[in-house]
Amino acid sequence: IGFGNQGVPLYLSEMAPAHLRGGLNMMFQLATTLGIFTANMVNYGTQNLKPWGWRLSLGLAAAPALLMTVGGLLLPETPNSLIERGRAEEGRRILERIRGTADVDAEFMDMSEASELANTIKNPFRNILEPRNRPQLVMAVCMPAFQILTGINSILFYAPVLFQTMGFGASASLYSSVITGAVLFLSTLISIATVDRLGRRKLLISGGIQMIVCQVIVAVILGVKFGTDKQLSRSYSIVVVVVICLFVMAFGWSWGPLGWTVPSEIFPLETRSAGQSITVAVNLFFTFVIAQAFLSMLCAFKFGIFLFFAAWITVMTVFVYVFLPETKGVPIEEMVLLWRKHWFWKKVMPDMPLEDGWGEGGGERADNKGH
Repeated sequence: IGFGNQGVPLYLSEMAPAHLRGGLNMMFQLATTLGIFTANMVNYGTQNLKPWGWRLSLGLAAAPALLMTVGGLLLPETPNSLIERGRAEEGRRILERIRGTADVDAEFMDMSEASELANTIKNPFRNILEPRNRPQLVMAVCMPAFQILTGINSILFYAPVLFQTMGFGASASLYSSVITGAVLFLSTLISIATVDRLGRRKLLISGGIQMIVCQVIVAVILGVKFGTDKQLSRSYSIVVVVVICLFVMAFGWSWGPLGWTVPSEIFPLETRSAGQSITVAVNLFFTFVIAQAFLSMLCAFKFGIFLFFAAWITVMTVFVYVFLPETKGVPIEEMVLLWRKHWFWKKVMPDMPLEDGWGEGGGERADNKGH
């Protein structure tokens, strides 16, 4: 899973044309949500096969692993990777094939220049700490951390426990988690259809607002209506499930896919794999921490757990509004210009040296070429 999280978003970002990159990259999240939904269905089906149903459930994980291995053998390398490793002609051939045209001179030149720079960097992890890479590093840490701090993994991991606590029976609670998995899958389709038209910022901000409202509603219902018998009335239980589904839907078309898409498209070639590995490590670390802490927090905070996550979603929505520039339609090799035009990040990044052909005039020329 770690290798998949590292390789797949980068592969998709490098293969996709700029105007379709968001939608294609989100196919990763779509596949992930389909996997979660399928796993829920398998668990739902095998729970009654006692005593060996759990073995079947675990063993079936070999099927997607085999599919991924065989699929990986059949996929071509990305043009960026080939050019960086000195196989420029092969890289150009692949680029022409995936773009469907021989007119790829500008894009090929961008890739060649980026790969020349990348090959001069001996230590990408040290390089990523330099001030000129500060905005991307901040995003590589904050985006995956915020994605988990929405509380989504808690909802998905512990949906059966959560629904049981609210008074649903054991099988009904598993059924509820199947519903949330299906909602997550379907909402990712909305994101794929709209991300390259509306842009990343609009989806992240609107999704954040919807998630805050949903978390507060659930907290209020549980705080006010969770009676002394520790059971919700049937009507309120249905409302809670609907609101949690609306929360999952908002996540599915905002922070779910974009938590992976944005970090995978913002790094220059020389730090791209290092940046993505930081993204994956932060994501898995926060997944681990929240998974370990959630049940204890649920016992301590009770309904306040939803307000805890709502507070974090408020922080991340403000963060996106203030610090994340719109990356829609910007060629991946020209992303650096975006940070230099941003009101805050241009103060953090050092000036580009004039001798490299950048400086103010060079940046302007590249900017014109990009648009």
